[in-house]
Amino acid sequence: MTDDQPASRKVGAFDIRVVIAGLIGFYGVVLIVMGFVADTAADRAKTGDVNANLWAGIGMVVVAAAFAISARLRPVLIE
Repeated sequence: MTDDQPASRKVGAFDIRVVIAGLIGFYGVVLIVMGFVADTAADRAKTGDVNANLWAGIGMVVVAAAFAISARLRPVLIE
């Protein structure tokens, strides 16, 4: 790096992928907890004997992890 080039730095917590990962991950964890705690036979009958909260929560946590990994491996650099 020379004197005429400005230093680059990472956006970090202000990257939109980090915010999205946090929100989706939080709601995913809430759904996983609800899938274990509030799973009733009536709810399973509505969904064809599938624990919809649990599977949706797992999917959301996986998507949140993908966003977080993406933000970590390919950070946005600002000048």
